Amino acid sequence: MPVISEFSERLLRPKEVCQRLGISYSTLSRWVREGRIRAIRTAGGKYRVPESEVRRIAEGLPISKEVRAIVYARVSSTDQKSDLERQIEYLTQYCSSKGYKVVDVLSDVASGLKTGRRGLLKLFNYVINRQVDVVVVTYRDRLTRFGFEYLERFFKQYGVRIEVMFGEEPRDAYQELVEDLIEIVASFAGKLYGLRSHKKKRLVEGFKKLLEEVDKSD
Repeated sequence: MPVISEFSERLLRPKEVCQRLGISYSTLSRWVREGRIRAIRTAGGKYRVPESEVRRIAEGLPISKEVRAIVYARVSSTDQKSDLERQIEYLTQYCSSKGYKVVDVLSDVASGLKTGRRGLLKLFNYVINRQVDVVVVTYRDRLTRFGFEYLERFFKQYGVRIEVMFGEEPRDAYQELVEDLIEIVASFAGKLYGLRSHKKKRLVEGFKKLLEEVDKSD
C-alpha cells in the first residue's frame, strides 16, 4: 500500500467509503488486503481511499436488495405542525409497506420556493454522497414548488429516484399556492421597481385584490 506524498485527488476515510458503498468496515478491510480496492496509507499508519476508486467499485457492485429511503416533508408555516406530522406518518408507513430502510426523516417549515431550506440541503448531501436510493414525498410540491423535473433529473444522475405517494395536491393547499404566487410577484416587482418602491407595493396589493376577486367569483 503506497504512502501519501503529493496526492491531488480527494481521499476518503474508511467510514465514508463504507457509507457510500453500503458495506461493513470488515468487508472494506478485506477488499484492501485482497487488492480489490486501492488504498493510500498516511504517515500515521491509517489508510485512505481515492474517491475514483469508490466510484469504480460502486459502478461494478450489484444492486443491493435493501433500498435506502429518505422521507422528506414540508409545510409553509408553523401553524401547520399537525400536517407536517401527518406527512411524516404517511411517508414512514409507506416506506415500511414497500420494505424500504428509512435512512433519515427530513422536514422543513418554509415556502416551496425557497432553495436554502435546511432539510432540502441535507437531502442534497445524501444524494451527492450516494447514501440514498429513493426519496419519498407526499406531493411533488412538497419537494419544490417549481422545477420538480430538474430535481428529478439531477437525482437520477446519482442513481436516486423520487417517489410521490399521491397525485394532485389537495384543495386545502390552495392558500399556500396563493402565498407562493404573491411571493413571486413581489420578487419580480422588487427587481423592476426596487424593493421599497411605491410601484412595487401597488402592484403587489393589486395582485392580491385580483386573487380575492377571482376567488369570490368561483
